[in-house]
Amino acid sequence: MATETLEVSLTAGVTNAESVVATAASGHTLAILSVVLCETAGAAETFDMYIDDNAGGTDYYLYKTQALGANATFEHTSKFVLEATDTLCVALASAGNVDVVVSYLDQTL
Repeated sequence: MATETLEVSLTAGVTNAESVVATAASGHTLAILSVVLCETAGAAETFDMYIDDNAGGTDYYLYKTQALGANATFEHTSKFVLEATDTLCVALASAGNVDVVVSYLDQTL
């Protein structure tokens, strides 16, 4: 039987290494409702946000070198979907400190 649940993924301290902020498990589809990024170190940053298709290394960018001001918050509110084994990733251009909150609807098949 198919199910739907509202979920949140919290990732603190994203830096210049790839951080997986949401993953669609096998048999699940995630409807991403919003993604909020908050710079917490007091220094302006740029970030990339992308979908790693099937966790296979092919990246599809939602944002590439997007500016994020010091102590600022960025909110993405356009909905999109992660299919089974897709991952949503965020990485900064430098070794900063950004918290990421992803709200989504988890649907099982």
